[in-house]
Amino acid sequence: MTTSEKTGNTLPAVKSALRSPLGVLTTATATHGTGRDGDIPLPRLPGFVESAFSPLAYEVAARCLTERPGDGSRTAVALASLMGDTTTADLASRRMVSGRVHNPLLFMQATPNSVLGHISREFRITGQMVSLSTLDDPVTELLAMADLLLEDPELDRVLVLGVELGGGERPAAVHRDLSAGRGSPVPDLPESAGLAVAVLLARPGAGAPVTVRSTGTHDGAPTPPAPRPGSVRGLLDLAAAHRRLLRDGGTHVLVTGARTPAFRLSAERRPEGNETETHADQ
Repeated sequence: MTTSEKTGNTLPAVKSALRSPLGVLTTATATHGTGRDGDIPLPRLPGFVESAFSPLAYEVAARCLTERPGDGSRTAVALASLMGDTTTADLASRRMVSGRVHNPLLFMQATPNSVLGHISREFRITGQMVSLSTLDDPVTELLAMADLLLEDPELDRVLVLGVELGGGERPAAVHRDLSAGRGSPVPDLPESAGLAVAVLLARPGAGAPVTVRSTGTHDGAPTPPAPRPGSVRGLLDLAAAHRRLLRDGGTHVLVTGARTPAFRLSAERRPEGNETETHADQ
């Protein structure tokens, strides 16, 4: 059993999500239409219209792959989203019900693999492409998938993506149905909003300044808010921790939800004029 010193709650032991540590090469985040600080105008992406899903996914992927270019033949990509591009799927359904002519472009871009194909063409990626749907926070699923993919000796890097859209009445109803019995609220996002996060991963020692590994304890870690189905909040937290560790060094325990795997991120920092490695618990 694992006991949280901060809250006094007793949590059952959880299975380790990672068999081996991962190195974080870089991260990127993009939000649109949320009303929060940092929102960006929706990027234009040829062939994709109406929805924020694919433009935001491409935006964060491009930032990572441009900052840390590598061999596309040795790169894989995994994307996680609970329901995918609900904006496009909803629009296509409304057009069909109203008797309007079917638009094949909407069918194409409603499939998450469509933007993965666009990314692969732009950056010459020929490694595996995987799309996941999970009720839980996607951090655990994506890190575990990257760990598995990097067992392939022909791969050096895995780009993981998480994308979430706001939605109207129908997506909210699907959220409620999927999370029945979990007590998880519908994500509080405006209908036109979108969130996207990308994390470029490799094995430690491949030029990665931050290492992430499973940790068997939640001790000392803050209790996270109640998880939201399909939310990318945990990925946003991971990206924020990565930026902080690059600046300050030290360690950070990432907890994405109650009774879920926890991860320890660690980095080395060499202050100017000091060749001694420093460590500080965050």
